[in-house]
Amino acid sequence: MTGSNRRYARSEATRLLCAGAHLDTVFRAGVIDELIGHEERPAPPSLGVDVVSVLGHAMRARRQEAATAFVLCGIWIAFFVVEVALADGWTEPGGALVLGFLSLGVLFSASPVLFYAIVCALLWCARAASGWGTTMYAVSRTETSQLRLPRQATAWGFTFVARALELGYWAYALARILDDPFALLFPLAITFTTGVHRSHVAEVMRRELARDVFARAPAPAPAVGARQLRVAEAITREQHADVALYDAHRPFVGAGKPYEPWSFAMEITPARKPRTVLNGAAPDGRSNGLPHDPDDPGNPDDPDEPRAPVRLTNRRIIDLVRPKLEALRESAALTSRDRLRDLEIDEFVYLPSGVGRDEGVYQPSSARLHIDESVDEGGEARRHFLRVRVGAWDEQVVVSVLVRVHTQGGMLVLEVVPHVLGPILEEYRRVDVIAGRGEGDAGEVLRTLLSGPATNVVAGLSALRTVGQCLRTWLAHPEQAPPDAPLVSVRELGSTDRLSLFQEMDVSRYIKTVEDRIASGVREALRRSGCETGSFEQHIVNVAAGGQFIGQMSGGTAVGRISRSAVTTGSGGALYGEGSRDE
Repeated sequence: MTGSNRRYARSEATRLLCAGAHLDTVFRAGVIDELIGHEERPAPPSLGVDVVSVLGHAMRARRQEAATAFVLCGIWIAFFVVEVALADGWTEPGGALVLGFLSLGVLFSASPVLFYAIVCALLWCARAASGWGTTMYAVSRTETSQLRLPRQATAWGFTFVARALELGYWAYALARILDDPFALLFPLAITFTTGVHRSHVAEVMRRELARDVFARAPAPAPAVGARQLRVAEAITREQHADVALYDAHRPFVGAGKPYEPWSFAMEITPARKPRTVLNGAAPDGRSNGLPHDPDDPGNPDDPDEPRAPVRLTNRRIIDLVRPKLEALRESAALTSRDRLRDLEIDEFVYLPSGVGRDEGVYQPSSARLHIDESVDEGGEARRHFLRVRVGAWDEQVVVSVLVRVHTQGGMLVLEVVPHVLGPILEEYRRVDVIAGRGEGDAGEVLRTLLSGPATNVVAGLSALRTVGQCLRTWLAHPEQAPPDAPLVSVRELGSTDRLSLFQEMDVSRYIKTVEDRIASGVREALRRSGCETGSFEQHIVNVAAGGQFIGQMSGGTAVGRISRSAVTTGSGGALYGEGSRDE
């Protein structure tokens, strides 16, 4: 793989995932937990996205939200203390601060605090029940038509009761403004704080994540702090490398969902010569178009004598398949705007997990060695693929076709494993709506007033999640944990499997076109090697008709435990020679 390992830092998929880090607390928590909380896991292949940029925005968003939650917590504490101090029972004997906190009477004496807390809790429940995301900047919700009637009724009921109580609270606070102005001032301070947070998020959307700005701006800095910088440097090496560590139960992490994988096996048989070749010409002197083979003088007395085929290897097939795909890319670039003009073709090796991410596996020299040694070995643990990728719909739909060839034992086995990554979640596209509002949007004030109470609860829950994440990471010391394989990818965390009809049509077209070129290359390799091609063509017809699918292909399992040094150095002898496995 050539080029910068952050070359997708300006892609549309990266932009939307960066926006999702600010808009979706669940997605943000998943990104940070996987990349920071599990530092022992390397990053899986990142197709069309730059994970370092997403991690940087996730860390920034978490810090900003934690700061907002800290301020809100201080306001709530001050609200409670002031209301208790204003209560009648505060100056009575035994009404000292310590004793007061131990009695329920003092709690209920701060009735405005309790009243407003109930309003906030109910508004948050109404928001969650109606399908709004539980984020500090709610930008979307599930379509009402997709909610079942009982859930709709529950959401409407919660919303009606919560809004009625909210109006009741403001009427109560205004009625007592002379006796207790803090019942009005503190909720306004809370709303103002949430408004400042929403304004900060909107500014990020306008100044950094707007479509035209993002396309021109340089790649953002990865993160701050020693741990974040260390992880960002590791991800930069790993996300677009030519090797990936895998677990046998989840080998294709990052590639998406399998899309009708298939394979077939056939015996490699020499082709029969209809006429004997003598120095490139038939006995009657006419050329038959076949080159003269000095090792095959032919027998004019036996026209059906088989021609000795050239040795057919995996590398020979790969080297003939690749030009077919490159020709497809060049033709698309010259004649159309089809996404096939950006077809990416590279060789890729999956290695069994068990080595650390910093032990040199992802270095270009090590990757090249693994590719060269694994292409013709046909091993179970180390697996070589030709990977063909199409990033369609502005990297919203990613089609990857993984091709593996075996020619050992006089058999030809072809495995084709297409995968599809679906679009980024639709709610992240709201970044364009937020960025398009501009500064000084009058409607933002009303939106802040309506969402402020529920946002309090969201901020508190988010702060608790952040504290839990930080504490768990601090206690676990993931940098010292045993090496592991990737579990999930950031691209898949922020994606959906739902495709539109047009997208489904494009996916089918891309896969069929690529598979046709693959079949053409394999057929060419058989023909040039003097092998029979009729059986292969029949197999291809059967596959095209819908037969011989693998189903949910797992990618195989590693047999035994592989030597750590063998995976790091790429030594074929150590991996698959004598003593390479600990059975």
